Amino acid sequence: MLTVMWTFKLPTGTSKSQLIETINATAHTYEGIPGLIRKYYGIAPDGGSVAGIYLWENVAAASAFYTDDWLALVTKRWGAPPQRQDWETPMVVESAQRRLVAAE
Repeated sequence: MLTVMWTFKLPTGTSKSQLIETINATAHTYEGIPGLIRKYYGIAPDGGSVAGIYLWENVAAASAFYTDDWLALVTKRWGAPPQRQDWETPMVVESAQRRLVAAE
């Protein structure tokens, strides 16, 4: 599995309500993406940045999704180009379900 985090610094003056509105309006577009297991949205405590954290089945699925067009779309959406960080994800702990999910 692969975890990818994209972090966006937000334009000064962006309100939390604007962030929640954007998240609510766009979250559905990530349903049914081949190879995407889970996506988290995060808002920094100071409201100065947002993060999208994606858990993928594999590198190939993430690479197929993150096109130049996608990057342009999210840059426009959040008002700034993102920074990317990747992690190999050998294990996920589903604590509430008392379940371990190991990478294949």
